Amino acid sequence: MLQTATQTSVVLLAMLGGCASMKPGLGFDDVANSVSERSGARVHWNTGSQADAQVNAAIQSMLEQELTADEAVQIALLNNRDLQAVYEDLNIAQADLVQAGLLRNPIFSGEVRFATSGGGTGAVLDVAQDFVSLLWLPLRQARAEAAFEAAKVRVTAAVLDTAFATRLAFYDYQAAEQTREMRATVLEATSASYDLAKRLREAGNNRDLDVANERALYEQSKVNLAATEALAINLRERLNVLMGLWGAQTQWGTATRLPELPDQEQPTDGIERQAIQASLDLSILRRQTEVAARALGIARPLGWLDDAEIGVAAEREVEGGWSVGPSLALPIPLFDQGQASVGRAQAQLRQAAERYIARAVEIRSRVRAAQSAVLSAYDRARYYQHIILPLRQRIVEETQLQYNAMQVSPFELLQAKRDQINTGAEYIMALRDYWQARAGFDHILRGRMTPFERTSMTSDPAHGTPDSRADGEH
Repeated sequence: MLQTATQTSVVLLAMLGGCASMKPGLGFDDVANSVSERSGARVHWNTGSQADAQVNAAIQSMLEQELTADEAVQIALLNNRDLQAVYEDLNIAQADLVQAGLLRNPIFSGEVRFATSGGGTGAVLDVAQDFVSLLWLPLRQARAEAAFEAAKVRVTAAVLDTAFATRLAFYDYQAAEQTREMRATVLEATSASYDLAKRLREAGNNRDLDVANERALYEQSKVNLAATEALAINLRERLNVLMGLWGAQTQWGTATRLPELPDQEQPTDGIERQAIQASLDLSILRRQTEVAARALGIARPLGWLDDAEIGVAAEREVEGGWSVGPSLALPIPLFDQGQASVGRAQAQLRQAAERYIARAVEIRSRVRAAQSAVLSAYDRARYYQHIILPLRQRIVEETQLQYNAMQVSPFELLQAKRDQINTGAEYIMALRDYWQARAGFDHILRGRMTPFERTSMTSDPAHGTPDSRADGEH
């Protein structure tokens, strides 16, 4: 009888617990589709399959050509190892989902009793199950499902952030290479000018001061070029990290000049609505609000039943013979009636709702600021291109003519040349700032926010531009 009752209870609990198992990679297809829709790029999760070799071949093919910003981003999304680690968050969230669908294991307990004055041996056997977990099961599963959906959104956000960081780093590197190219040209020019000044001095047609000024400009050009080369190497290595490259793969090449400005840059209509609809940040907060609501649904009716148990108990008296029957253990809600659990769940729900509204306001503001930054950067770069650079060129040419006519000092000519060089460097930075501002604006419209104030990670040491990092973390 004892054996039959015990077997029946165990079978019943097993049926109630259901059967759940892990499916590695569940949810990744949704992430891949979302990334493709938002950015046009593809992602891949290395799992030791045949597809891994195909992805590696595609990466190698891109590395054999001159990389563009889009190709650098694509390589990063396929090959960045930090992203591969982030994808495991899907399996972790899935494990929580599977766990939420399982009942707690029943607890078996037993006692043996010996008669103190003759007689036989007594025993008490008990199989108990926390039945509250059965009542909680649908609510726990719903909460875990919401958390799993939130995990998919977070993984998508991490992919887009990596794409954004890679694009910024690519423009930084191109700007450094373009500046290096300019500095190399300046060095050649100052070297030739210095040689000419020395020959003129030997012929008695200029002064020692003129030679010294030309040499000073030449020596400074060497220092500036060396500093810019060091910066370009540093930025290239940052790109290698983002693209997950090492060894022979790091020998990739790219165009050494930033893309030219588009013909025009106009404000985009309806940007606030687009940013709100696309926002992954708001999607995550919606899931968090749902999780908080599910938690409140659990806390209200069941907050005081944590330790309740139901089971089957069997006892053998010392005189012999067994007795079998159900067992029940319920907490008496004299002190803890679940009020704290309910209050906490209510506060978390209100907190999630307020954070959602606050983030929506912030997104609207940031997308307006991002669009303003794009228009401002475009106007600034275009002004350099059409006004300041031609003006500096004209000043140098006019100053050279007056210097040849002995109407200005060599210092004035030297200053005109320096101003022209610095203006060229400033134009490159303005062009880089435009493309990075454009990337930041697009990033928001794809669903991710960027800071109000984001300085570039690039600097031109020869020109004194501050160096800071912009990696997409929000």
